[in-house]
This record gives sequence, C-alpha cells and structure tokens, in this order.
Amino acid sequence: MAGDLVVPEEELRRLIFAQPGQLFSQQVIALSEEYLTLRLGQDGYGFAQVQAVPELDEESKEVAITFFVDPRNRVYVRRINFNGADSVNDEVFRREMRQLEGAYLSNAALERSQIRLQRLPYIESVEFETVPVPGSPDLVDIEFAVEEGLPGQFGGGIGYSEYYGLTLNGNFVHSNFMGTGNRVGVDLSGGDFYKVYSLNFTDPYRTIDELSRTLSISYRDIRQFTSATSDFSTQTITAGADWSYPVTEMQYLRFGLSASQAQMVTGYYSSQQAAEWVRNHGNPFTIDGGQFFGTTVETLDVALGWSFDSRNRFIFPTRGLRLAANLSASIPGSEVEYYIASLDYTQYIPLFGAWMLKLNSELALGEPYGEETQALPPYRYFYGGGPGTVRGYRESWLGPRDSLSNPHGGNLLVANQFELVFPLPERFATSARAALFYDIGNVFHTGGVTFYDRLGDRVSYDFDAERLKHSVGLAVEWLAPLGLLRFSYGLPLNADEETDRFWGDRTEEFQFTVGNAF
Repeated sequence: MAGDLVVPEEELRRLIFAQPGQLFSQQVIALSEEYLTLRLGQDGYGFAQVQAVPELDEESKEVAITFFVDPRNRVYVRRINFNGADSVNDEVFRREMRQLEGAYLSNAALERSQIRLQRLPYIESVEFETVPVPGSPDLVDIEFAVEEGLPGQFGGGIGYSEYYGLTLNGNFVHSNFMGTGNRVGVDLSGGDFYKVYSLNFTDPYRTIDELSRTLSISYRDIRQFTSATSDFSTQTITAGADWSYPVTEMQYLRFGLSASQAQMVTGYYSSQQAAEWVRNHGNPFTIDGGQFFGTTVETLDVALGWSFDSRNRFIFPTRGLRLAANLSASIPGSEVEYYIASLDYTQYIPLFGAWMLKLNSELALGEPYGEETQALPPYRYFYGGGPGTVRGYRESWLGPRDSLSNPHGGNLLVANQFELVFPLPERFATSARAALFYDIGNVFHTGGVTFYDRLGDRVSYDFDAERLKHSVGLAVEWLAPLGLLRFSYGLPLNADEETDRFWGDRTEEFQFTVGNAF
C-alpha cells in the first residue's frame, strides 16, 4: 500500500480480497478498490481515489500489486435539502438523519439516512445526490428527492350477516397526522351483536432520544369473539400506554402498561367451555334468577419486549430482517393471573433480479399461573386460519372446537409462511407484489380446558407436529388508496374431513383482507 493512508493501514488491508498465492483476478482487484474507497468515504473523504498498480513478472508468472491511496480533501456537508414532500414537516425528516450538517461527509451515514427515510410508512422512495459547492472544494450539499406515498388508510361500510345482523363500521389510520409524523388510529364499528370503539395515538419522537409513546383506549361490546363463536357476551374496557426506546440503530426495547375490565355473560346456548370459565373465575353473578350467569374480571398487565429491525422499507421491503420477542403478564394478585409470550420473525432474502424469498414465522404461548386461574381468559386466546396464519383454511376455524362445534381458540399458536416473490411489470413494481406461498401452522390447547368430540368423548388438542396444517397457493398485495389489499388463493393440502365422531376443517380457497399496513 502506498500514498496518504489517512485510515489505519490494518483496517484497509482487511478490505483487500486479493491475497498472495491466489490466482490473479481483475474482478477481485476492482472489488478491493471499491471497498477501500467506501471505507475512506466513511471518514469524510468522499472524493478519494484508490488505484491498483500491477508489476508483472513474466518469468515467474507472478504479479505484485500496489494499492495507491489518494484521499484528496476531506469533505464536509454544508446543507441538507429535502425536495418533493410538501405535506411532511421538515423536522420529521431531519430527525431521521444520521448524516448531519456541518459534519464530514460519510457514505455510511448517508446511506443509513436514506434507509431511515424509506422506512417511514408514508414515504414511497428516496434518492440522494451530493452537489459540490462552487468555489469550496471541501464542501457539498446533499439533495434528497423524496416521493410521498399513502399516509394511511380509511374505510367504512354497511352490511348484513346471519351472525351479526345489520352492521355499520368506519376506520381511519393516518401515520403522518398534520405533517408531524405522528400516527392516529380510530375504529368505530357497530351492529346488532357488537360494538367496538377504539382510539390510539403514537408519537414516535416523544423525546429527542427517539423515545416512542403510544396511548390507547378501547371499548368492546361483543356477542361473539368471531363470526361463528358460540353465544357469549363480553364487555371490555382497556386503557394503556406503551413506550419504545432504541438501544442501538436497529434494536429497540419496549415497556407497556394496560388496565382492563371485562364483563362476560353466558346463557343456555353458550358452550360448556365458556360457561365453566365464567363460573370459576373473577367475580361471578347471575341475571334473571339464574337464567344467565356471568363474571367481572379486572386486570393490570405489564408488557416487555425487544425487537431488531434491519428492513430497508416499511411497506414492500426488498431486504432485511425483523425479529421481535414480547412478554405480557397480569401482575400477581390480579383477579386472573396469566402470561403471554410471543416470537415474531420476518426476513426478506434477495435471490436474483426482482426475485425474492420472504420468510414469516409466529410462535405464541399463553399460560395461567397461580392457583386460582385454571385457563387463559377467553378473550386472550389465539385463532388460526386465514391470511395471517394458514391461507386456504377459513379464518379462525383452525384448532380446538367447543361443545357446540364452534371455534374456541387455543393458547398455543404456530404459524409459518414461506413466499417466493416474483417480478411484476415495472409500472406495478412499487404498488403491488405477487408471490407463490407455502403455509404451515395450527392452533393448539395445552391444558386447563376439557374438549369433547361429536360423540361426547374427551379429545386432546395438545401440540402434535402431525396436526400442522399445510397449504400452497398464490398471493397478491396491492397498495390501493384505501390501504393495503391482500388477496390469496390457497389450496389446503391436508384438511381433515368431517366424520361421525370428529369435527372437520373448514376450508376457503379465496381470501382477502383490507388494511393493516400502517
């Protein structure tokens, strides 16, 4: 190595891929030059040049290579400008910057700043260029060209179903409320059998140290947990606060508190499992002389979590990994004592061209603790089947069935989705995605509740790898003005047929969902 080695030589030598004794390769030499240039750029030498000078020995068939380093002037950033995003406050962009004005130009900090801007849910694409300042060889301006995307989703509807009767609903999510970068979500739904009112507000920069805070409150008056669950009325009021703090550039710690009050009422047409839980937990009561009976449960929950996120975008990432581990539990002394642990994993692996592999896995387990609580509260159970778990099976219908043949839910969820994303025409590349998928998963119940088959004999829903459900198919995602639309056509591979003794699986080849992207 020769020239002005402004970076320690041992650091530079680690970036030289050509080693003595190897077969000469011009490609390896060029790659080494590129990496050496990038390393100098991290320390502000944005216009550095590295040239490999060979000395050939014809007799020995060997070549000696000298890497000549010319760092030139160290470059500083005079000004950073953002163009093309008029509905976003300038502060929202600047707080994402890892390249600062007045600091020396770092290509690593600049590329990380680009990724952080792309990860904002209301930004579609970001490009940048460095512009030399006339008359100042050591100064540049950074010009970010920002293209805005959808800031959120909204929707509403009116309908009628045999389970819920007449329904009215409206929802609104805005991830850039009034240009501040804050997220507001509202859900108002009502019908003959259920009412849901919820409001949440997230400030991603509650402090300058990037402490994020989410406040939420919700009221649910639901006759059934799913569109097919047995007659079971519950009223739940929940209020909570959640904080997230970055410990590194890609790792976050989470802490949350929530208080809830749930009132559940069962009757003659309720399942045996629901009736048993209500009679044995909380503060039981009766209505109409014992014709209906219910219970009231109050809990205070604590939540802890850790996450790692290296995705390059928020919507339609093309590379990166997201891994999250969460634990929530009611504090000891609550009227019901339980905990829920979950692990979520998503990774995007580029293959070649626009082809990509997406891996998505979810594992969740809930268990009671203490002597008074025999099973999880019914409103804490997991449900399987549908777009979020195993496509091709009807949503919520996988796993345990109650005494009336309706979905009961379970305390153990295993769900894995593998997708081979293939390229679409260029005009759809930024707004749509299509993939071939293979799903495998199911919902299980590990104890605390007794289940029966159609003949009245006990049946177990403990974890069994042979009970995992499989499906294959085609999935399409489209970022429409109303939000993210997901369509899938799945073929179940091992659905159980209904028999005189056992309940069968409910299948549903075509499925779609709206929203849940922001």
